[in-house]
Amino acid sequence: MIKKSLAIFGLLAIPQLANAQSSLYQNSSQKILDDHFELYDKQLFSASKYEFEALKDIKFSNGEEAYVDFYHAISALKIENPAASDLVYAFIRNHPEHPKVNEAAHILGNFFFERRNYREAIPAYQKVDVNKVWPDQRGEVLFKMGYAQFQLEDFTNALANFNLVKRERTAYTPDAQYYAGFIHMENRRFDQAITEFKEAEKSSFYAGKIPYMIAGIYYRQGLYDELIAYAEPVIGARRNLDRKEEIHLYLAEAYFEKRNFTKAAQNYDEFINSRKGTLERPQIYRAGVAQYEIQNYQRATDYFKVSAVENDKIGQVSSYYLGHAYLKLNNPQFAATSFNAAYKSDADPNIKEEALINYAKVSLERGSFQDAVNGLDTYLDNYPRGKYAKEAEDLLADALINTNNYLRAIEQIERMPNRSSRINAAYQKVSFFQGIVYYRDKRYDLATTYFDKAINTPVDKDLVNQAYFWKAENFAANNNINEAIRSYERLQALRPRANDPYLIKSHYGLGYAYFNTQQYPKAEGQFKLYVEKLQRAEDKEYYDDALVRLGDTYYVQKKFSEALNTFQRAVREGSAYTDYAHFRSGVVHNFQNNNPEAINQLNRVIDNFTSSLYLEDAIYKKAEINMEMTRYSDAKSGFTRLISTRPNSQFIPYALEGRAIANYSLQQYNETIEDYKRILENHPNASNAEAALVGLQEALALQNRSAEFSQYLSRYRNANPDNQSLQNLEFEAAKSLYFSNSNQQAIKAFEDYLRNYPQAGNKAEAINFIAESYYKLNNKIEALKFFYQIEAMKESPQRLRAVQRIASIELENKNYAKAMPYLRESGKNARNKLEEYEAFKGLMDAHYFSNAFDSAIFYADRVINLGNVMADAIPVAMLLKAKAQFRRGNANAAEETLMDLINDYKTVHGAEGLFLLAESYSKRGNYTQSNDAIFDFSAPFSSHAYWYGKCFIQLADNFLSLGETFQAKATLESVVEQSKDEEIRRTAQQKLNQLK
Repeated sequence: MIKKSLAIFGLLAIPQLANAQSSLYQNSSQKILDDHFELYDKQLFSASKYEFEALKDIKFSNGEEAYVDFYHAISALKIENPAASDLVYAFIRNHPEHPKVNEAAHILGNFFFERRNYREAIPAYQKVDVNKVWPDQRGEVLFKMGYAQFQLEDFTNALANFNLVKRERTAYTPDAQYYAGFIHMENRRFDQAITEFKEAEKSSFYAGKIPYMIAGIYYRQGLYDELIAYAEPVIGARRNLDRKEEIHLYLAEAYFEKRNFTKAAQNYDEFINSRKGTLERPQIYRAGVAQYEIQNYQRATDYFKVSAVENDKIGQVSSYYLGHAYLKLNNPQFAATSFNAAYKSDADPNIKEEALINYAKVSLERGSFQDAVNGLDTYLDNYPRGKYAKEAEDLLADALINTNNYLRAIEQIERMPNRSSRINAAYQKVSFFQGIVYYRDKRYDLATTYFDKAINTPVDKDLVNQAYFWKAENFAANNNINEAIRSYERLQALRPRANDPYLIKSHYGLGYAYFNTQQYPKAEGQFKLYVEKLQRAEDKEYYDDALVRLGDTYYVQKKFSEALNTFQRAVREGSAYTDYAHFRSGVVHNFQNNNPEAINQLNRVIDNFTSSLYLEDAIYKKAEINMEMTRYSDAKSGFTRLISTRPNSQFIPYALEGRAIANYSLQQYNETIEDYKRILENHPNASNAEAALVGLQEALALQNRSAEFSQYLSRYRNANPDNQSLQNLEFEAAKSLYFSNSNQQAIKAFEDYLRNYPQAGNKAEAINFIAESYYKLNNKIEALKFFYQIEAMKESPQRLRAVQRIASIELENKNYAKAMPYLRESGKNARNKLEEYEAFKGLMDAHYFSNAFDSAIFYADRVINLGNVMADAIPVAMLLKAKAQFRRGNANAAEETLMDLINDYKTVHGAEGLFLLAESYSKRGNYTQSNDAIFDFSAPFSSHAYWYGKCFIQLADNFLSLGETFQAKATLESVVEQSKDEEIRRTAQQKLNQLK
């Protein structure tokens, strides 16, 4: 424009230039103006403004002052001089007809436009007479004025100006079409908008910008076919499209509405992969549905996990779809969590119902029976006439049978107003199972109650038989033999099939009940039936024991031939009680006066069963028989063997007497005297003490040592004062107080007894009663003092029991070093498995808490090898063994031990073991393995609320470590809602609060 202005000005100066060669030019005003034009032309606007301003005082003859005003104003504008726009407007006002007016207004409009001062630009452009400028300038002015109005939201005038621009093809025509289309679009005149945009699209500049706009218009109108027809070829053919990712999004939404899920999923992914925007939750949900419908379930979960986070309709249906997707991915635990979340939302009642039944079904399928029961229970409560009510009731019956929380199942069923046959069958089973639980826990009265519930709901006749059997066993365990007999007899009266396993077991149990109540003929019949039915069975259960008990019933009835045949049958069949069978055979042969064979049978025990419980009996009985046969040397050898190898045996006083008699018969009187002395010194209250005194007198006389007898007589009198009846009465009265559990009174009575008879032969026994009374009163400090007194009496029959008590109390007091030697002695001298168990368990615990983990593991194995001597003996030992292995740093061995524990024992110890196993996997970074362990094994431990809850808190921690925040949150919410343990709920809530 500057060059055009100079050209115009040059035309005005032609008359003067005709005389340019004249000397007048050098002194003329034209020369001055030309010099100033040169400054302006070189864009030296500051100098130009100054110089033109200086010319304002000069009078020009040909109207050149208008040019001076123009260039002065424009120069001031170019340097953004304050009030420069006023100078331009002054020029326009002062010279309205001057050819420079349009140029001045145009320049002023551009000045404001370029600075986005659209409000000032508009009046400036309005000063341009567009009819007097070239088309390109006209298009520029009209477009920029329209654009300024557009920016000021004056869409009516803006559109009018854009429409004027469109009349001619100029550089600004595509721009006008674009913004006209935009205005039509905003005013919802979509057809006109598309027309305008498609015209603008022909421009290379707008070819990449327009598709997004047109796609958006089609989408807003719901014209999905038109959108797809337009956008698909464009997006495939054109490069450098503006907002291409959003065109993909429009296409995704259109394809979704057209149910073309393959294309929808593809375009949603294109949008996400561009990383140039984020989907809104409804779009995330639809993307998930698209992926789900094309069976891309893993990708579907990626979307649904995001859209499911809010508690609204989208969140609910997303959780529902998420549950089905996880089922398709064979991930039932995540599916259950998702269905549960969908059920908790009230947004859509239909989905809520569907989600609840699916949650229950998935829980049942994956073995989470308690969760299944709760879900089905809730369904039947909330939807008693729902479309899945019948299915839910059938499933509930199955779940109730399989749950380990039997009390919860029983409570649930008992609340049902109408119970189907399936529910009654479930009720019978879970009542029976709960009876077994109480029986195992020695809660005998409660066990009876639940066995009766099973009996009184006789859906399954076999289960009724079982309930009667275990009811009988329960009474027997509680030492209520008469009631046990009635229950066994009631079972047999029902006439189960001959091979019914519980009928067979009842013969064994009833046989023992009759035997223990001395009903030997009846016992004989039951034991006989039992051994006959199991003789050819693969699993003989208690066959070996029943066979020798049958022999005992014959023996006590003096049916010696039958007894002998039965005992020898046990020997032939390789019975586990072969040692006992040989011993009893020897006793029977002795009764039948067949002493050589009797000794032969007893020798089988002595020579082949050196660890037998009947070894002492066999040695003693053999020595007795040799005495009967006057084989005194052999008898003496037998008694000596017993005395020397079993110093704590109950037979010692009688073996000493027998050896004394044998020595007497062999005329070995000094040895005879020593044996009688040992009886009187060490066993003054033995039943044969008086006989020993008589024998001692006779032997001393034969050796002319009668003077020695007086001291033993005095000793006997001191131990057995003349007032035998009073002393015995006093002692028996104190014992009566003890056995009636009047422990404090018993202590006083025994203390009075010891004061009255300080030299009593049963002093050790009296002290033992005092110690045991204190023990029963839980006064372990005083009890320990008296047990130590007994322990110091090396020959006391009560000493071994005192050693056991000392070991137990010191262990309880955590005096492990003191406890250990007594525990070892207890184990060494144990007469049965129970005593062995107590000793080994004590040593196991003492070594563990003394940090001697190798020894703890050793004794844990000793306990395990004994079998279930006590309830839960094996699982307790296995759990401690695993803990010791962890403490030794042998995690692999510990995990193997825990796996065995979990598989075999569904007790609280197994529950703790499962938590330790899951925790160990997690600590080693094996989060998925930890989760699998919890999901696979936790169901049977649901009744152990603390450790069951700990497992699922560990599960939530694992989910967090795996980046599965949704699953972690859902798991913790489930723990808070369902756990019966307050500490577990509190811990879960704290973790949940940290996630929100």
